[in-house]
Amino acid sequence: MDLKYLNTFRVIAEEGSFTRAAERLGYTQSTMTFQMGQLEQALSARLFEKVGRRMVLSQAGRQLLPYVERVLEAVNQMHCFTQDLTQCRGEITIGVAETLLCYRLPPLLKAFHRRAPQARLLIRSMGCYDIRDGLMDGSLDVGLFYENIGGLSSQLVTHPVGTFPVVLTAAPQVKALGPDFVAPDHQVPLPFLINEPNSIFRQMFEGYLRERAIRMDHTIELGSIPTIKHLVENEVGVTFLPRFAVEDALAAGRLVELETGMEEPVLSAVCAHHKSKWISPLMACFLEIVTAAGV
Repeated sequence: MDLKYLNTFRVIAEEGSFTRAAERLGYTQSTMTFQMGQLEQALSARLFEKVGRRMVLSQAGRQLLPYVERVLEAVNQMHCFTQDLTQCRGEITIGVAETLLCYRLPPLLKAFHRRAPQARLLIRSMGCYDIRDGLMDGSLDVGLFYENIGGLSSQLVTHPVGTFPVVLTAAPQVKALGPDFVAPDHQVPLPFLINEPNSIFRQMFEGYLRERAIRMDHTIELGSIPTIKHLVENEVGVTFLPRFAVEDALAAGRLVELETGMEEPVLSAVCAHHKSKWISPLMACFLEIVTAAGV
């Protein structure tokens, strides 16, 4: 039984799609189909079933997955047997909140790759709730997210890595229109540009609006923080983001802060892992870099 087949099986299970798994692994569709056919033949079991457009694990596949994860974890430990990080060929799967990934993590990734040039970081841009859940179910090794979501299980070990203010911003021309985010019980004739509903800073600001009975004209939901910034800079509406995500535009005068009645809203970022997760030398290196430098 080829270890590559086991890894392919795990990736398909994580992605829920042969196509996305093939893109992640750099395989052709025919290679994926062949590998899974060989694995199913070796085990005499059907491992996947098609439900709608998704490939989901069969009952046999669900039973097999924990064994595969243990085998691949043992192989990863063998690859990291030496403490010489320059020779270590292991990998770490990391879930990161988009704002942290875009604006805080790049220099830390460079530092990691200088210390462990042959290692692989599999990085996923994810919502904070999804990161928490991924750490709990074992699909992520490490998560970098905002603990403000609450509900962090005692099964997670968290390392504080920074506290960041969140600000309401708009283009100078929009601020000149005099939008009021302090006085209660009125409507602001501007759209609110923000990302998905589970975004922690979206929840913070929408909670504040409800408390003050302030109503926005409408909400424009977008999947990209840089796109949100670009549209707000071009006078489309207002947004509520961590200061570090907009500080370049604030410094250049493309954006300005708007006053609110919120008392210094902040986000607390943490780096976390499951307490039962084996801390490989690579994982220890990543945790050390992130916690020492902050994000």
